[in-house]
Amino acid sequence: MLSGLSHRFRPLTVLWLTFMWVLLMGEVSWGNLVAGLGLGIIIVLALPLPPIPRSGNRVNWVKLAAFMAEWFWDLLVASAKVAWLSLRRAPQPKNAILRVPMRLSNELVLYLATCAYNLQPGGTVTDIDLANREWTIHVLDADTEADIAREIANVQKLERQMIAIFEGGR
Repeated sequence: MLSGLSHRFRPLTVLWLTFMWVLLMGEVSWGNLVAGLGLGIIIVLALPLPPIPRSGNRVNWVKLAAFMAEWFWDLLVASAKVAWLSLRRAPQPKNAILRVPMRLSNELVLYLATCAYNLQPGGTVTDIDLANREWTIHVLDADTEADIAREIANVQKLERQMIAIFEGGR
């Protein structure tokens, strides 16, 4: 049992949690530091996270930087679109549940793609079928077949970008 604790204890995580606790409390004091340190130790030992599966991924930093710039632009556009859909005086658009296949072979990369997609307004991954490598997504604006095709194309584009960034274009 004690040998398992040595694998669970992550000092940098404890320090990060202590720092976050002090920020949350809004005051640097001995009491906040001790409480943050104690909570950090309890959290790290009681709620251990599994190791991140890194299977030799290489990151293409140039493509990652280009992706991030494009992603932030898409975030602004999607936010404006969702705001317009909610404020306009027309009926709410139809939504849809779609199943979209994913070619990402690495689960960490699939997770990162899911996070990138979920953070954009207008669509959400509601289920991930790891065995079949398939997403189930909810799309907010799916009035026409063109809207559905556009969203599927957006998912495929995200998938191609993730493959180019993390999987080396396999």
